[in-house]
Amino acid sequence: MRRTRFYKHMPTSQSFHDNRYLRPLARYLHHHYLWQFNRRTVAGGLAVGLFAGILSPIAQILFASILAMIARVNLPVAAFATLVTNPFTVPPIYYAAYRVGKSLIGSDPGAAEDLDPETMEKIVGAGSLEGGIGNWFANMIDWLQAAGPQLMLGLAIFSVVSAVLGYVLVHVIWQLNSRLRWKRRVRRIQQQMDDCGIKGD
Repeated sequence: MRRTRFYKHMPTSQSFHDNRYLRPLARYLHHHYLWQFNRRTVAGGLAVGLFAGILSPIAQILFASILAMIARVNLPVAAFATLVTNPFTVPPIYYAAYRVGKSLIGSDPGAAEDLDPETMEKIVGAGSLEGGIGNWFANMIDWLQAAGPQLMLGLAIFSVVSAVLGYVLVHVIWQLNSRLRWKRRVRRIQQQMDDCGIKGD
């Protein structure tokens, strides 16, 4: 698979070094396996990014970067995949996760039947890092208090399922692309042989 397709939209090594939240990890960012584009590292990077992006309400890129270093997968792909959660996708994803979690463990006695708009806005806002690293723990506590176990369970399920599907999807697409390129190469060679008047057995 052509790496230029990834490079066009992927974060660069310099962008990671310039990120103030990743500066404590700067000395680990030079490892070559974090920047390799092959089937295993790309599939692993996508899985890690989806897992971190959905499961973590804050600091998704930092979380994905740490997991990428541990798993030795592609760091730019992992960081880019965390964008699966953004201001447009967070409300439906979180609401669907809440419904899934609620269907499995039910509601707490006296709890609201569903997440109301004010609570949902609080959950979405908890993912903001505008207040700096010092507010991470406060945001996390607010999120836990607002979300409850139903949402946490739903997000855990969504993160694991999406990571597995992403990993498998990359392998499938990579394999199909490899076969397509091979067939095109065979046809090109066959055409060149025909043009030269050479016939195969």
